[in-house]
Amino acid sequence: MVIGILGRETWGQFISVWRTPEFALPTLLFPAMFYVFFGLLFTMSRSMHMPTWLLATYGVFGIMGPALFGFGIGIAVEKGEGWLRLKRVAPVSPWVPLFARTVMAMLFALVVFVILASLGALFGDVRMPRLDWVLLAVTLTVGAVPFCAMGLAAGLWLSPQAAPAVMNIVYLPLAFLSGLWIPLMAFPTWMQQLAVVLPPYHLAAIALDVVGGKPAESVPLHITVLAAFTIVFLAIAALGWRRAQEA
Repeated sequence: MVIGILGRETWGQFISVWRTPEFALPTLLFPAMFYVFFGLLFTMSRSMHMPTWLLATYGVFGIMGPALFGFGIGIAVEKGEGWLRLKRVAPVSPWVPLFARTVMAMLFALVVFVILASLGALFGDVRMPRLDWVLLAVTLTVGAVPFCAMGLAAGLWLSPQAAPAVMNIVYLPLAFLSGLWIPLMAFPTWMQQLAVVLPPYHLAAIALDVVGGKPAESVPLHITVLAAFTIVFLAIAALGWRRAQEA
């Protein structure tokens, strides 16, 4: 019965997104546009085979969008319109719609990866063993979860009017400072040190490890850091949920 409820809730989220192309299309095409411009057209050096390198980092950039905006703005709007209050009295756990929204963010992440991978393979001469393609897809899809937690926390604390502006302020600088657009070795030392405390850096490090394009580091350490970020943001979201219930 629970699985059936989760399935219907996920289908409802899918229909909602499908009927909002102004969210779905930019979310899918924005990372692809960046990858084409900076990963395929303007990349002249092949010393590191930049299309492969940037497939991993722009993949992280691409999966951040659905998670941050889907949760950050979606939850804030639902809170402002009273939907969260209605769902609290519904005979179903409040985690069901959140789980369904997480599944949608992960599906979007997978679609983003498929688009970027197709562009890289067809026009960037990206070649990897089949297992590496699968591992990269799994890494990016599951890697959306920490950003879902971040978006959830933001959505529960921000107003519907503030959420879009804050998410945009967070999204692009967070991606840039984490070295997703430009390899970190091109940054000043202080920016490289700053990147280490940001969650996209750690997901990108795991993705780059899959494609063989980063210095040897501890993948379990990166996973642990991402898990810690997820727990912290979920704790912040729990406080925001309690605050919304008291309002």
